[in-house]
Amino acid sequence: MNTSFQNKKIIVAGGSSGIGLAVATQFKEQQAQVTITGRNAGKLKSAEEKGLKAFTVDSSNREELSLFFKNHGTIDHLVISLSGSKGIGNFSELSLQVLREGFEEKYWPVLNTVQSALPFINKGGSITLVTAISAIAKSPGTSGLAAINGALEIMIPVWAKEITNIRINAVSPGVVDTSWWDFLPEHEKSETFKQYAAKIPAGRVGRADEIANAILFLAGNEFMTGKVIGCDGGMS
Repeated sequence: MNTSFQNKKIIVAGGSSGIGLAVATQFKEQQAQVTITGRNAGKLKSAEEKGLKAFTVDSSNREELSLFFKNHGTIDHLVISLSGSKGIGNFSELSLQVLREGFEEKYWPVLNTVQSALPFINKGGSITLVTAISAIAKSPGTSGLAAINGALEIMIPVWAKEITNIRINAVSPGVVDTSWWDFLPEHEKSETFKQYAAKIPAGRVGRADEIANAILFLAGNEFMTGKVIGCDGGMS
C-alpha cells in the first residue's frame, strides 16, 4: 500500500467543515498539496487560516465546476464530501418535493463533480465519495436519505469497471458528531447521540477524523477500487 501523499495534488470538495475538513487536514499533515472547495465563505476563510488553500465553488453549477478544474489543472486524488440533510422522515409523511431537493442538494452535485474532474485526474489516482450508512441501515425515517446515498453507492462498482485508469471508492459513515446534526437543538442532539450510542456496538458515535482515516486508506491503497467501506462502529 502506498501511504505517502507527499507533494500529491488533492482536492476535497466540501472540505470546509466536518469530515471534509478532517480529511483535508490529514492530507496536509502528510505534506500533500491540498485544495478545498465549498460554498460557505466564512468556513472557507477559517480553513484558509489553518493553512488550507480554499476556493468558493458551487458543486451544483456545472459550468463553475468545469472552470475550476480547468484552472486548477491535474490532480492525483479527489475526495467528494458534499452533504445534505433533506429527505428525513417517514415516507407516508415525506414531501416528495423535499426529497427531490435532497437529490439536488447531494446526488447531482456529486455526479457533476465526478464528471467535471475526470479529465484532470492523473493515471493511478483516485476518487473517494462520502456517502452514508443510511443507504443500507434500513432505519425507519431514512428512506429518502437511503435513496440518495444508495443511488450513489450502486454506481461505484460500475464506474470502477468503466474508468480503469483511476480508482473509485466510497466511505459510508454512520452517526458522526459533525455540524450535519446542527439542525437539532444542542440538548436534543446530545440525547440523540446517547440513544444511538446505546445501539452501536462501538458504544459511541463516531468522530470526523475516524472517517478521514478510512478515506486516506482508500486513496492510498492501490488495490482498492469499486468498493464502499462502512465506517459506522458496527451500526449496520
